[in-house]
Amino acid sequence: MRAGNEEPVPEPVAPVTGPVVSNDVLAAVAEGRHSDPHSVLGQHGFEIAGAAGPHTVIRTLRPLAASVDAVFDDGTSLPLLHVGYGIWAGAGEFGPTDYRVRARYDDGTDWTADDPYRFAPTIGELDLHLIQEGRHEELWRVLGAHHREHWGLGGQVAGTSFTVWAPRAKAVRVVGDFNRWSGESHAMRSMGGSGVWELFVPDLAPGATYKFQLLTQADTWVMRADPMARQAEVSPATGSVVADDGRYGWEDGEWMSRRAHTNAHSEPMSIYELHLGSWRPGKSYRDVADELIEYVQWLGYTHVEFMPLAEHPFGGSWGYQVTGYYAATSRFGSPDDLRYLIDRLHQARIGVIMDWVPGHFPKDEWALARFDGEPLYEHPDPRRGEQLDWGTYVFDYGNPRVRNFLVANALFWLEEFHVDGLRVDAVASMLYLDYSREDGQWLPNIHGGREHLEAIGFLQEATATAYKRNPGIVMIAEESTSWPGVTAPTNSGGLGFGYKWNMGWMHDTLQYIQKDPMYRSHHHHDLTFSFLYAFSEHFILPISHDEVVHGKGSLLRKMPGDHWQQLANARAYLSYMWAHPGKQLLFMGQEFGQLSEWSEERGLDWWILDQPTHRQLAEFVGQLNRTYTSLPQLWQLDDDSAGFEWVEGGAAAENVIAFLRYDLERRPVLCVVNFAGRPHEGFRLGLPLAGRWTEILNSDATEYGGSGVGNLGGVDATDDPWSGRPASASFTLPPLGAVWFRYDG
Repeated sequence: MRAGNEEPVPEPVAPVTGPVVSNDVLAAVAEGRHSDPHSVLGQHGFEIAGAAGPHTVIRTLRPLAASVDAVFDDGTSLPLLHVGYGIWAGAGEFGPTDYRVRARYDDGTDWTADDPYRFAPTIGELDLHLIQEGRHEELWRVLGAHHREHWGLGGQVAGTSFTVWAPRAKAVRVVGDFNRWSGESHAMRSMGGSGVWELFVPDLAPGATYKFQLLTQADTWVMRADPMARQAEVSPATGSVVADDGRYGWEDGEWMSRRAHTNAHSEPMSIYELHLGSWRPGKSYRDVADELIEYVQWLGYTHVEFMPLAEHPFGGSWGYQVTGYYAATSRFGSPDDLRYLIDRLHQARIGVIMDWVPGHFPKDEWALARFDGEPLYEHPDPRRGEQLDWGTYVFDYGNPRVRNFLVANALFWLEEFHVDGLRVDAVASMLYLDYSREDGQWLPNIHGGREHLEAIGFLQEATATAYKRNPGIVMIAEESTSWPGVTAPTNSGGLGFGYKWNMGWMHDTLQYIQKDPMYRSHHHHDLTFSFLYAFSEHFILPISHDEVVHGKGSLLRKMPGDHWQQLANARAYLSYMWAHPGKQLLFMGQEFGQLSEWSEERGLDWWILDQPTHRQLAEFVGQLNRTYTSLPQLWQLDDDSAGFEWVEGGAAAENVIAFLRYDLERRPVLCVVNFAGRPHEGFRLGLPLAGRWTEILNSDATEYGGSGVGNLGGVDATDDPWSGRPASASFTLPPLGAVWFRYDG
């Protein structure tokens, strides 16, 4: 009851468009250059003095619309009014709720869509903290584009979340085929000091193509592919693609279980290296599976090694200039198609190694280079941030977040694609600050030295983390110098790799084998020197793609003599290689004696396999592998000098070497190689045991195209001491041939 002439107290009234937002902010949001568009767009509760109930304002960006409404789940709607710059707003006495936005246009069209700005962030505080610290080991699960179910207020909504690390950007927008490559309506929000930007786009399905637009500190917009994209357009297109996550059903459980309980160092490993695009041109990941498995099984290899399969724009780089570190190249199909190929290889008991390139990346302006307008992934000082030989940028290994990007990438391939090992490319270029640089072109470390301390720390972190999380895998270094401890544990100062490519062995032995047998006696040390350091590291002996390109000639064409002698040389050399301590790798085409150099622009000369002598070479490689894998003497103690013993290392005039390999039970295998162009009759060798030594491999056998010189199945050693050993036997050594003997007592 009120007295006399008192005026009634007005009821509190919600403003029709909610709290006022300044024109500057509205303009920034409308243009997609506001760092927190969610603070304006979407729905927001606000208070009115004296009002008891909740009040909510809804704002949305719908430029050029004639009218806009927020439509609620119960069918009711809230008219929105234009408040400026294409932004519409409406308020009412209700709490936050799910809604969609209906816009009508002057041409009569009516478009209803969900609102990206009504959703909470899809990335959590713990993830942001780990990213900021550079310690997120599963970075690919939280950054990039992910198709997912995300909670609104009343239920889950399917869509795609976008997250990107761009700490120096002033604003970030998502652009793609879903918004006609105009990002104003899909501006992302900054997640604070983490440098991460985030946006959830409802109803966006896998297969959409996208990029990020970033506003640099210089107020210019740049467009970049997603560094964390798990799929990309087929080159030469450069867009990122929303991948279809988590749908592949692996069937390699037996392989993965066995791998986790296996020490690769005490197992056989012979590796067939291939460039997928030129192995069978035109074949997809799925198309090639049956042929590759059948061929590798015929040859008897235990592993295949793929040259890089991460996305790269230029085929002529062979995959070594990567722009999409988390995307399997779309040249051969989808990520799940690659998973299928690896799965099938595992089911066939064939291991998979992939080349990984964390040493440098290309300068393509749409990729990692100057990502947010300034050096981010690369070191800002060109004396450390550029690789002069290759015209590329070098990662800033001292930045914990860049290091995290790379460490997580190694784990991504091991865990998401079940890869059994990573061969790390160009490690030497990472270890030395003066690598391929003249005085004045490099910056010393804090101690004044040439060692790249930050890169060393990265390599140690990558190898230690990979082995910790994935028992049974192998990390392999292509390292061409005498850097100590490449395969030593990280806790003792080593780099922590499982294996190192033995580039010295490769160089020396290829130099030797190219000499005419008449002159080989003067280069005998090239054949024997590697045994002096064979156990200083865990080695792989590589005859890789690098040795059969750019005028070097194929392996067969390196051999002297006529065609028969070249084939015989190749068989003897491969026999020596497979018997030498260490695992072995051979590049595709060399197993059947390809005559021409390899080129990524064409396929292998498969027709050569129709030639009897070349097919015999391939069949010999198959026999070599099967004999090797059946003999633990040749792989069980690869890294232990107790598994090796010289028998004859000084017969330079005869071009002969002979040595013993032992297994854990001290059972010997004798390997003798004659690199002379003539046979040796009655060649006596001292042996540790008298009795029967059975000839188990002869590279000169007629079935492999040889002359048939041999020992008629074996030799019988007698108790006649020779060269300091208690027993001896007389051998017939074939010309340009190798013979292996197993002691049978």
